[in-house]
Amino acid sequence: MTGYGDFPGARPRRLRTSPAMRRLVAETRLNPAELILPMFVREGISEPVAVSSMPGVFQHTRDTLRKAALEAAEAGVGGIMLFGVPAVKDALGTQGTEPDGVLQVAIRDVVSEVGDAVVVMSDLCLDEFTDHGHCGVLDAQGRVDNDATLERYAEMAQVQADAGVHVVGPSGMMDGQVGIVRDALDAVGFEDVSILAYTAKYASAFYGPFREAVDSSLTGDRKTYQQDPANFRESLRELALDLAEGADMVMVKPALPYLDVLRKVADTVDVPVAAYQVSGEFAMVEAAAANGWIDRDRTIMETLTCVRRAGANMILTYWATEVAQRLGREG
Repeated sequence: MTGYGDFPGARPRRLRTSPAMRRLVAETRLNPAELILPMFVREGISEPVAVSSMPGVFQHTRDTLRKAALEAAEAGVGGIMLFGVPAVKDALGTQGTEPDGVLQVAIRDVVSEVGDAVVVMSDLCLDEFTDHGHCGVLDAQGRVDNDATLERYAEMAQVQADAGVHVVGPSGMMDGQVGIVRDALDAVGFEDVSILAYTAKYASAFYGPFREAVDSSLTGDRKTYQQDPANFRESLRELALDLAEGADMVMVKPALPYLDVLRKVADTVDVPVAAYQVSGEFAMVEAAAANGWIDRDRTIMETLTCVRRAGANMILTYWATEVAQRLGREG
């Protein structure tokens, strides 16, 4: 009995006494099926190219992409999100709508490799394909033209669906993008292709390493179309619009810096909610771990658990295969 006076009968520490007890009463659990692996495929290379700012992440060849996709499927990963890196870029991002463009070829390759064992998703945006690096078509003043960009997104949706993709992810934050993509898919008989809306995508500093991963040509920033980090209510307006336009799933991006937004979105909707643990989140953990400042494995699992606890049904993470394999070993 304590010498510091009487305690009430409830002692929360009783439920923390052992690993088995903590596992038994855990309120939040990770499952491999909830993880989505972002992957990059680069046109014109014969060997995978390491992304220097993202240890363990590569720009894949077609062959290594297929192998990595199969490894993810065998680990139980729920989804794969594909990004293409073309050999040639232009002002309109033409390679994004070429039936034999790098991303469409990658979709076919991965679908043929994993079939329906994994949900194959594709990024639906022009930034990887434009020589100016913006997510849309520019007008005469160099500004992103929202409605001209929507026409390009409609074309992209159709060629990606024709390549066999299961889910498209319009990520450019153009007004009306979900509705245009839905109409474009339905018009050519792809009613079963789902839309994962990048609903609250913030103009974040955490995207830096991703720019290397896709060989981005961007100069300047995307603050005129991605959401201002200062704003919370605006994300709910974006959410209402995406749902009204036909989004099947919605996303918050980045994940950890925007857990408050994620929690509110999850409490508001009755569709699946995704969160993207972006390149900067990944790189910070890897860099700190490499310097011996943090325990890498524990930090990875803690960050993912926090995102899951905040309400995400699905998490895009570059650790997806590794974590799925670890969860499999732990049973």
